[in-house]
Amino acid sequence: MTSGAQTTVTARVGVRPARTVAEGSEAEPWTGPDKVKHFFVAAFVESFGFAGLQAMGAGRGAALTGAIAATAAAAVGREIYDRRAKGVFSPSDLAWDAAGAAAALLVLTRTQR
Repeated sequence: MTSGAQTTVTARVGVRPARTVAEGSEAEPWTGPDKVKHFFVAAFVESFGFAGLQAMGAGRGAALTGAIAATAAAAVGREIYDRRAKGVFSPSDLAWDAAGAAAALLVLTRTQR
C-alpha cells in the first residue's frame, strides 16, 4: 500500500422481512377455490408419497413419515416460491395444506395394510 492511499470497503447487507398477505393492501380470505386446491393437492402429495414409498419397500411407519415430510416440504417450498415470485407468503395457504395432509394421514392410518 502506498502512503496516503486509503481503501474503503463498504458492504451492504439487506434483510427484508417476509410480507404476509395480511400486511398487503387486501386481507386474503381463509376460504375459496384456492384453499380447496391447497387442501386436495396436499392430500394427494401425501397419499402418492406414501404409496410410492411403500412400493419401494418402505415399511408403513417409514412411508407415513416420508410422506408427511414430503408434503410439508412441498407446502413450505411453494410458499417460499410465492414469496420470491409474488412477494407474498400466505399463512392461510399453509393452514389448508396442513388440513389436507391431516385428512390424508387420517385416511392412511385407518386403512387396512
